[in-house]
Amino acid sequence: MMRKILITFVLAGSCMLAGAQNNNGYQLPPEAIVSLVDAPQTPSVQLSPDNQTMLLLYRPGLPSIADLSQPEMRLAGIRFDPSTNGPSRVQGVNRISAQKIDGTSLGDLKGLPEDPRLGGVSWSHDSKRFAFTNTTESTIELWVADVEPMTARKIDEGLNGIFRRTMTWLPDGSIIYLRTLRDRGTAPAASMVPAGPSIQESEGIQGESPTFQDLLTSVDDETIFEFFATSELVRWDGQMTSAIGSRGMISDMSPSPDGKWLLVTLTEKPFSYVVPYYYFPSRTEIWDLSGKTIRTMLVKPLQENLPRGYDVVNPGPRNYSWRSDKPASLTWVEALDEGKYHAAEMQYHDRVFLLDAPFAGDPLPFIATGKRFQGIIWGNDNLAILMEGLSKSRVRTTSAFSPANPQATLKKISELNSDDRYNNPGFPITVSNEWGRSVLLTADKGRSLYLSGQGASPGGDRPFVDKYDLRTGKATRLWRSEAPYYETVNEFIDPARGLLLTVRQSVTEVPNYFIRDLKKGTLKQVTKFENPYPQLSGVHKELVTYKRKDGVDLSFTLYLPAGYDKTRDGSLPTILWAYPREFNDPSMAGQVSGSPYTFTRISPSSVLVYVTQGYAVLNDASFPIVGVGGQEPNDTFVEQLVADAEAAINKAVEMGVTDPKRVAASGHSYGAFMTAHLLSHSRLFAAGIARSGAYNRSLTPFGFQNENRSFWEAPELYLELSPFTHATRVKDPMLLIHGMADNNQGTFPIQSERYYAALKGAGAITRLVLLPHEAHGYSARESLLHMHWEYLRWMDKYVKNKK
Repeated sequence: MMRKILITFVLAGSCMLAGAQNNNGYQLPPEAIVSLVDAPQTPSVQLSPDNQTMLLLYRPGLPSIADLSQPEMRLAGIRFDPSTNGPSRVQGVNRISAQKIDGTSLGDLKGLPEDPRLGGVSWSHDSKRFAFTNTTESTIELWVADVEPMTARKIDEGLNGIFRRTMTWLPDGSIIYLRTLRDRGTAPAASMVPAGPSIQESEGIQGESPTFQDLLTSVDDETIFEFFATSELVRWDGQMTSAIGSRGMISDMSPSPDGKWLLVTLTEKPFSYVVPYYYFPSRTEIWDLSGKTIRTMLVKPLQENLPRGYDVVNPGPRNYSWRSDKPASLTWVEALDEGKYHAAEMQYHDRVFLLDAPFAGDPLPFIATGKRFQGIIWGNDNLAILMEGLSKSRVRTTSAFSPANPQATLKKISELNSDDRYNNPGFPITVSNEWGRSVLLTADKGRSLYLSGQGASPGGDRPFVDKYDLRTGKATRLWRSEAPYYETVNEFIDPARGLLLTVRQSVTEVPNYFIRDLKKGTLKQVTKFENPYPQLSGVHKELVTYKRKDGVDLSFTLYLPAGYDKTRDGSLPTILWAYPREFNDPSMAGQVSGSPYTFTRISPSSVLVYVTQGYAVLNDASFPIVGVGGQEPNDTFVEQLVADAEAAINKAVEMGVTDPKRVAASGHSYGAFMTAHLLSHSRLFAAGIARSGAYNRSLTPFGFQNENRSFWEAPELYLELSPFTHATRVKDPMLLIHGMADNNQGTFPIQSERYYAALKGAGAITRLVLLPHEAHGYSARESLLHMHWEYLRWMDKYVKNKK
């Protein structure tokens, strides 16, 4: 039997007041919550490149715990299904329909197998066909469908999907994809008798070693990983399939815009037991369509010692990509400061290089940046947008330039703190060019751009479209979302006619697609998706703003039960849900995020379901942690965290909706870390519920979240910010929930196991629930419903009915 296959565990949970186990299987919460978890998902939409046809992708209900219990291998940082040689835990799409942009239905896709699991839906460049995969019990198939008459046919099987990118269209209508080897034989199995010890060795080179998950651990693991990772590139020309180039562990492939060249990355040996596959040795090459290697661009060695610190990057070439406005021009960036931005004062720190087909000769130095390069949005020979920035200061600079003379024509458009949502001018709107690549949408013969943004404001987000004059730097507002609706731009489907495809919603109206005519001021509905939560009609939603005691602006979205009357019903038991975020400017820490006019969408794991059980919900409460005056945010983490919580509770109490003695704190991941600290350092909460958190920071010694200092640089900080250290201070009931297959860096299940042991030993009221087969986010229906049962049981006893 193969090693690394996930083993089925039993659900483990301790009694609330005793040490014995209480394994009674999966439980169900009240029917009102079950119906919300089981509510049908609204289909997702994919618009064709010509903006004329919409694909509607329907998904079935939640996967079952039986689905999650299928064999899964965890090797080199990847989780995959050995039966299919593709991603594990695939649910997929089970129905595809199409309609014209005017609403005319083209019907459901025909010719599919029974119970399909479809994914990777991708349009051809001419918008006449689309491709997708279908995952069966034993393989991944490639399918192609004609839009008219909406029929599909199978092309091939045996696709290799463990590196996720499986296939892509070429401009000539052909498809290239990764396929497992036809003659590879039977998968190797791990020996029951070890060949020898597992050995790791360091030769004294300093560097970061993060806490990665799912790594290789033995020679057997190496053999098995290589077997499943090895592929060949295949091209389907519309009639026949043919292999391209040499076989290998092809981890990435990207065709040039004109489809005549391929940028291919192959993973190589030696493997590592301390980092995932993307730090293994690799070779990046340019191939022609026959598979001939035209040029080797980069041979990257094994990297086990990773750079750490603000704005630190690896020396040498990085970020290979194709220039989208040229048929075949390869770009990449190299650090001019050996990757250490803050080590020396320099005018330029990064430089972009170009190399055009046929990729002979020396690369051309293109443009240099004073900050770290973050990307280029290409337009044409006369216009492109450069983005650069720094993580330490959070400054982001956007500039326009002419690719014909880049450095000399560089002109700044905006520079702001990345946290400054209120002053964000928006992002350039793009359109598809003849090769199906995104390029800048321009007007006035290239003298103007179109910008679209969230339009954050103290009253909430109000998305907009502006026309930006590159000569004067002046923006003209063309449209802005107006209350009581929240409307976002999906696509500028016809710039000449001023037609936008938008998604419009309100508190009572489910999001639907509309065509907005900017010139005529008209609006036409395209889709007619229905409300999946009719049972929530009458639930009160309100964006609430308030201040922390030091003057920082804060907000939360308040949800109250349907029919609630403050005078009649009095104050309510309440659950506060939050996630701390770091800032370096208090004026930006308090900026409002979100809109009061959005339709309430409830994910299966959301705490909003408890509004049906008589609880008030303070959702997405602002919990900023601000570093000012040269301090790092975490230097005063605990004090600010408690102040954030105190301000939120005080505001809800002031409004008359919350009973201050009956409030629960809850969060996921870093929010769980927050919850543990709140119960350690305050008595503001009647109980806490922490999901999939990290509680001992010595287990993440090379940094966590946005903390760049290591344990050895700031040992006191790491101890102070470890809830494990303060277990004896927790005086209110704490429920811990964790996925037993957590794959998030740093949140190993042992974090909750050891924290529970510490709380139990300190005499705290606590309970640990480990969910079998669940990763960092929970997905099985049984797991999610049981989680809600645990939540409600805990809150009803220790919050609603607190003695």
